[in-house]
Amino acid sequence: MSPHPSLEQLIATMATLRGDGGCPWDAEQTHESLVAYLLEEVFELVEALESGSRDDIREELGDVLYQVLFHADIASTDPIDPFTIDDVAAVVDRKMQDRHPHVFADGEARTVAEVTTRWAEIKAEQKAHRESRLDGIPAKLSALARTQSVLRRSLDLAPAKDLGSHTMASEAELGEALFDVVALAHERGFDAERALRSATRAFEQGVREAEARASSSPGHEQAS
Repeated sequence: MSPHPSLEQLIATMATLRGDGGCPWDAEQTHESLVAYLLEEVFELVEALESGSRDDIREELGDVLYQVLFHADIASTDPIDPFTIDDVAAVVDRKMQDRHPHVFADGEARTVAEVTTRWAEIKAEQKAHRESRLDGIPAKLSALARTQSVLRRSLDLAPAKDLGSHTMASEAELGEALFDVVALAHERGFDAERALRSATRAFEQGVREAEARASSSPGHEQAS
């Protein structure tokens, strides 16, 4: 018996939906048409991981997995350069083994810092064709997420500045101040994107509670 029967069943379900006699909508989808769905599912997974239940996490992981399988099935039918979900798995498995020589080969790394340093070195070797360390950062990332990615790769060249130096008298200065806040957060090991999401959720909860209090007050009932 397969060690992953449900995964194999899901792959078969995808093939049925996109095959002859399957679902017309599924059959006509392309990599491009699914981008919006993939982004939505990823952000729903992030939300579940940060504030959802175990059931939420399991469901959203499944939705993201389904998107991966969807793209792999589309790729398998490409007339010029087809590949399957097994090919996708093989590529990432090889990558992970190559980037963990301290586990799978004769490399050494005893601490998290050493692992991180070696990971960066190996990644640089594998991406030697890139002209800049900033190459490969997705242009469609949110402004905050893109800033964090840029900083993660280059903070050694531009350390964080003193936040007290900003007057924020213009939009350009506001942008510089926001950038330096993210840089300082990165320098201290904080995830600015996650921190802002958390603060926004807390604010939203406060707004909803205020709305609920207002809607249940006697004055509101009389006014309505």
